[in-house]
Parts: sequence; C-alpha cells; structure tokens
Amino acid sequence: MTTKLIITRQGNTPATTPALRRLFRQAAQQTLAHLAIAEPTEISLLLTDNATIHQLNLAYRGKDAPTDVLSFAMEEGAAFTPAVDEPRMLGDIVISREKAQEQACLYGHSQDREEVFLFIHGLLHLLGYDHMEPEEEAEMFRRQKEILLQAGFPRE
Repeated sequence: MTTKLIITRQGNTPATTPALRRLFRQAAQQTLAHLAIAEPTEISLLLTDNATIHQLNLAYRGKDAPTDVLSFAMEEGAAFTPAVDEPRMLGDIVISREKAQEQACLYGHSQDREEVFLFIHGLLHLLGYDHMEPEEEAEMFRRQKEILLQAGFPRE
C-alpha cells in the first residue's frame, strides 16, 4: 500500500518536526491497514492556526468558532472512480495546531499525541465514518481507539 501524504501549513503555525511528519504518515498507513484499504491513496493535511480554521468552519459548516479538525472528503456523494494508475484521492484534513495544543494541555498528554488523534479522526471522516448518531459514534470512536493503540498512543 502506498500512501502519499501532502503536509502544508498556513496562518500563524510553526513548522512540524520530521518526527511528527513521520507519525502522521505512520498513522495514515495504520488507519488504512486497519480498514483493509490496500490501494494507493493520497491525503492532503493542512496544519493551521485558530483564526484560519475559524474562517473555514464558518464558511463550510456555518459555525462561528475555531474547531480542532475539519475534513473535506473527495468521495462524498456519487461514487468516485480514480483515473487509471492514479492514487485514490481521499481528501483534505485541516488541523488547528493551536487548538491541538489547548486540548493536549486539557487532556494531559503530548501535542504530538493530540495531533495524531485529530489526524486519525479526520481520516476516518474522509473514509465515511461519522459520529452524528450514537451507533456511528461508538463505531468511529472504537476504531480511533484501536488505531491509536496500534500507533503507540494510548489515552494517558
């Protein structure tokens, strides 16, 4: 399985470390393996600040506040068929590093662990998982927990 992860940053956010980029790539591979997705994929990850994610949250979800993660799936709606010999483009994940830092402090774990959690959460959204209904939430959160444990990030 080949996963291409494109990481960019925008707004007032510090650069990532090579170790964090490696963690994001490992989390992508573990999530896709956990879900038995074997074809080549491509994911875009934008790391940003609260101001930028606030604007996106308002524009796309009508919510006038910053959030921690947003996902924009390429495969929503009608069936999506990638071009021959092209990777399956899953979509875009946007993470506020400021919000991740706030939540890491609140939950008492590292910022890397929080950002990997948010990335896995966003990736599950790209793959069709949701948490609007109690049954959906239970399934999505169970998968998140399993993947985080496999990635070496138990809830501390």
